[in-house]
Amino acid sequence: MKRKMFQTLLVSSTTITVLFGCQSQDTQDTDTNNEEANISVVASFLPIYEFTKQVAGDRAEVQLMVSQGQDAHHYEPSAQDLAALNEADVFVYSSEEMEFWVGSLFNTLENDDLIIARSADGLNQAEHESHSHGEEMNQAESGSVQIEGVADHYHTGDDIELTAELTGDENYDHWHWYERENANEEWIAVSGQFSETFTLEAPEESFEIQAVIYDNNHNVYAESEPVEINIDNHDSHEHNHENDNHDDSQEDHSQSESEEDIEIIGLADHYHTGDVVTLVAELNEQTDYEHWHWFIREDTDQEWEAALDQNTDHFEYKTTGESFEVKAVLYDDDHNVHAESSSVSVLIDDHEDQDPHIWLDPVLAQDQVIAIRDALIEADPDGTKIYEENAEAFVEELKALDEDFQTTLEDAERRVFVVQHQAFGYLADRYDLEQIAIGGLSTEVEPSPSRMAEIGELVKENDVPVIYYQQGASSSIAQTVATETGTETAVLYDLEVLSEELIANDLGYLEAMRHNLEALQTSIY
Repeated sequence: MKRKMFQTLLVSSTTITVLFGCQSQDTQDTDTNNEEANISVVASFLPIYEFTKQVAGDRAEVQLMVSQGQDAHHYEPSAQDLAALNEADVFVYSSEEMEFWVGSLFNTLENDDLIIARSADGLNQAEHESHSHGEEMNQAESGSVQIEGVADHYHTGDDIELTAELTGDENYDHWHWYERENANEEWIAVSGQFSETFTLEAPEESFEIQAVIYDNNHNVYAESEPVEINIDNHDSHEHNHENDNHDDSQEDHSQSESEEDIEIIGLADHYHTGDVVTLVAELNEQTDYEHWHWFIREDTDQEWEAALDQNTDHFEYKTTGESFEVKAVLYDDDHNVHAESSSVSVLIDDHEDQDPHIWLDPVLAQDQVIAIRDALIEADPDGTKIYEENAEAFVEELKALDEDFQTTLEDAERRVFVVQHQAFGYLADRYDLEQIAIGGLSTEVEPSPSRMAEIGELVKENDVPVIYYQQGASSSIAQTVATETGTETAVLYDLEVLSEELIANDLGYLEAMRHNLEALQTSIY
């Protein structure tokens, strides 16, 4: 399958970024039956959607993939999404760091003419996509990559485990892995694979894999030769999985028939190193049993290990930098498993200079609008004038927004603000502010007394008047934190999710950002 990867150009040297805003529910379905639309565009999630709509106007039909209340990180594309993409002319998305699911989605596409605009790529990453994988690259001669651990064949469902070994004097650790069906196809980045190790459940069909390592400036330092992953099911569904690395006998507590009776709530889309993950196990039945244990493991090939000092229905765990799985188990009085939850993944994402929240910087947003404009022009050259005029008009509005932030905040003596989740780094950098995150604090799960004490110390040390929450109005938990710490709560929109509040107040990107500016003035003055 030959799909065109749209190459964006940066206006500045800063990493090209994801931008988006939100729209009311009414605008989601706009243009669905627009007879004047010349091309069909699918935008992955809210920020991409609004910017694309601003540029497209009535010239293109723009569909939003991740709709109301859905999270772009954890979204799973539906059969309807795939059908829409197979009929579309353009697909605009952010990056694998934001939409982890795009790699597998691309593997199922059957639209040879689809123009894919990967809008979060930096300039050097875009150059990699255009010059590597089929064209000659200017690699450093001092390094090379070998892929180790490839078996002669795999069966569908097997665990594929590979290791990329770098030879050379450098100590880089910024890895990406790419896959393609065969040498005639384009390489697609495999989502969630950012270390020298590669793990994947074997699919139905064979494919090729390649490991690429970047230097500290995100230039390609070295890449491996393509390696074939051969899927051979022997034309039979019978397989004893002799080579499977996962041994179910390693489970100290086998799956309970009542696994779905426990629900884990409070999980965030991702955490940063040092955050405190706060979860609660909610049992969907009445019982007097109170003997809880929480179990963690880094991946499916490891045994579950009991988390120390986690013996209630609450789980509070300070992250160490590695993603992991966690599940809750409730025992009866004889220490037999009464019920256990499904495992949930705690994703640790420190962004590594690829913070996906760049749409919150109105200056970088201008560059993104231009990138979207160019993608639409590539798909519909006859609409060039319309796309250029619409983009220019919206860029002017973004410039006015930036000027409002600059003039409002430039003379403030106090420049620190505290947020629930670390999402406003680019906005803080743009306007010389300092963001402090209460990492891992959930609006669904009340913190323990010890955690509340930590938050209280932070509030005291920084003389915090307000704690900002990103999603919707403050919950009862937010109010509890405010009461216990003597602070107020307020909303800062990160615009990742189309919330009910955004819909009710008809807040688009510009309106939500101006709300943020007003809210920040409680802390910045």
